[in-house]
Amino acid sequence: MNLSIIETAGLGKRYGHSWALRDCTLDIPAGHLTALVGPNGAGKTTLMNMLVGLATPTAGTATLLGPETPGSSAALDGIAFVAQDSPVYKNLSVADMLHLTRNLNRTFDMGNARARLAGLKIPLKKKSGKLSGGQQAQLALTLALARRPQLLILDEPLAALDPLARQDFLSSVMTAMADDGVSVVLSSHALAELERVADYLVVLAEGEMRLAGVVEDLLAQHRILTGPSAEADVYTKRLSPVQVKRAGAQTHLLVRSDGPIGADWESAPVSLEELTLAYLRAPATRAIDKEAA
Repeated sequence: MNLSIIETAGLGKRYGHSWALRDCTLDIPAGHLTALVGPNGAGKTTLMNMLVGLATPTAGTATLLGPETPGSSAALDGIAFVAQDSPVYKNLSVADMLHLTRNLNRTFDMGNARARLAGLKIPLKKKSGKLSGGQQAQLALTLALARRPQLLILDEPLAALDPLARQDFLSSVMTAMADDGVSVVLSSHALAELERVADYLVVLAEGEMRLAGVVEDLLAQHRILTGPSAEADVYTKRLSPVQVKRAGAQTHLLVRSDGPIGADWESAPVSLEELTLAYLRAPATRAIDKEAA
């Protein structure tokens, strides 16, 4: 049986009377690149902070790497976390960043880190703050990978990067997965890039989990139906579509169903971006910001 790299049950975090994340239940197998998607304030960073032990859950439980508890020594040894904005000490040289990170961690592959930076043509003597945005992101990734983690968690690493730097960064992540077997959770708004690399999807909105699963399975389970608007209500009632778009005489339904449809309706596959946006726009299932009854 495949190891669950992340498993949560009813996980939630409340600040005062407002829930940042509520009732989040996940079971993510090892070996995936998991795209964690949602608008600002959806609960993505809250979830990641709880997984790495930077925040304590208000409700529910979480385990990592099989049986490990977030924040425990065993979990911390097996996880590398790169926070938003590619955090590096800008007044330190790249070499100083390597030595500092090695001294702060029980495991650090200095030889691999140096070789990786050399391959990226990032000079060790250069101040971290003088590197380009893409180089700073690659430095942060190098420091994380040198810890030889089983799980790599990346919080919006693509946000400040240009298209070429984004492509290079994701290529580096995919290489690490192939070479070292690391599992990855990547939070990002860049749906176009994620569609090319992610094979597991978690969609968060308004503090709740809207969708989670293997991308291939989710795409197979959903489709877009197009047909006469006069018949739309029948299919809306029967199929409970995720999204309804009416355009004059035609209506488009994004549904989670593999059942039969009417002869006058066309069925088309859905893209990852279409699927994600539909679930992000779907109404919340509960008022996440209200005190539980």
